[in-house]
Amino acid sequence: MSAGVGQEHRVIAVPEGLAGERVDSALARLLGLSRTRASELVAEGHVLLDGQVPQKSERVEPGSLLEATIPAPRVATVVAEQVEGMSIVYQDDDIVVVDKPVGVAAHPSVGWEGPTVVGHLAGAGVRISTSGAPERQGIVQRLDVGTSGLMTIAKSERAYSVLKQAFRDRTVEKTYHSLVQGHPDPHTGTIDAPIARHPKHDFKFTVRADGRPSVTHYDTLEAHRFASLLTIKLETGRTHQIRVHMSALHHPCVGDLQYGADPTLAARVGLDRQWLHAVHLGFDHPTTGERVDFESPYPSDLAHALDVVRDAH
Repeated sequence: MSAGVGQEHRVIAVPEGLAGERVDSALARLLGLSRTRASELVAEGHVLLDGQVPQKSERVEPGSLLEATIPAPRVATVVAEQVEGMSIVYQDDDIVVVDKPVGVAAHPSVGWEGPTVVGHLAGAGVRISTSGAPERQGIVQRLDVGTSGLMTIAKSERAYSVLKQAFRDRTVEKTYHSLVQGHPDPHTGTIDAPIARHPKHDFKFTVRADGRPSVTHYDTLEAHRFASLLTIKLETGRTHQIRVHMSALHHPCVGDLQYGADPTLAARVGLDRQWLHAVHLGFDHPTTGERVDFESPYPSDLAHALDVVRDAH
């Protein structure tokens, strides 16, 4: 098993502490990979256990030799194409604000082949800042693929650095509306609970003591039989923060099956994504210093789901 150009070859003896672990799990822990990536390497034949190609469920023994050839990482690239349903709410020489539909990622990433905000802007001829990693240039905030609403992107280098700092300093006002199952008690509150990657599921997060500090403020706008409409403001901007925090309260976003929502209710209101929308974005303009505020109406799928909940008796 020889390593080609850009590949990394590793040979590691299995320590006592990993005795009895699955090959993919042991590989992930020894090389600092995700469990998914380790499983892929085993399945693609890039891993040997004592000179033989193992099954990923095979168990390792202390002193066994694990060999792994790790291919050079794939690079995400920007595909310039205008995205149906995406609108540019505002732009000037420094910033562009978009209203992002569901099913669109903020920027390209390895493994995501769908549309992106960055790709839409490129397709629309909007030049954005070159600051940041190549596939994330100009990105100062992100919204989940399954979350719709307002997002700002930097066009100038100055705007990128100023807005990045503003998000770090928590001076940007981000307001979301979410329809959650049941009725949070108290109906107004703050969730201060650290968030970390889920130990067993890639692409999922959880409340854990060793996570990053995460603070969510919520207030109930409407209470209905099966669900409550909340207005939510974030102090921190962790991945999946609102979804994780509401799930931890046992009031997951309606339709958010990944975080424990009721599939029967999701089907009843016609949702195949979480009811979560970025309705308001406000910040000091990075050049003029003037306050700018933007609003976004609910998209049709969320509006329909809310109507069904309002009409339930």
